[in-house]
Amino acid sequence: MTPVTDSMLPISVRMVDYANPREAAALVDLMDGYARDVAGGGKPLEAEVKQGLVQALRQRQPQAFSVMAWMEEEGQHSSLNAGVAVGLVNCFEGFSTFACKPLVNVHDVVVAPVWRGHRIAQRMLQKVETLARERGACKLTLEVLSGNRAAIQAYEREGFAAYVLAPQMGSAQFFQKLLLD
Repeated sequence: MTPVTDSMLPISVRMVDYANPREAAALVDLMDGYARDVAGGGKPLEAEVKQGLVQALRQRQPQAFSVMAWMEEEGQHSSLNAGVAVGLVNCFEGFSTFACKPLVNVHDVVVAPVWRGHRIAQRMLQKVETLARERGACKLTLEVLSGNRAAIQAYEREGFAAYVLAPQMGSAQFFQKLLLD
């Protein structure tokens, strides 16, 4: 018997249709699971976030797009209404002033816990790269917590590296200032 490899898993990766109720619910479920994980802050999403997230992405964020990985169920290969959502990447198109071209920020990378270690993030990031190239983007950006070694290794396998303009200035750091009460 031939062992099943990660590349043989019946996973499909496609853009999320924010208007599709099934896909919208899967997006919220995956984001809530991510938020509950220690890497996502360890707290569930607030009820108003769960209720309004997809609508806000759809109506207020025209530069947003998401891709989702689906584990296809037996006998349902390639059907757009088949499978179980196992991963999600949310992205936002921005702009590089240095290149005078769009860039794509990978804002959330989520893989359901039981599916981690199967290179699902790799497949989703490859899809994001394809979409970014189609948009004429000059680069992909993302942030990752320094203690999330598995994610860092996954990103490095896909060609991501710390952002450095001049070695003597060191690598970029991500900062935030919360404006919510």
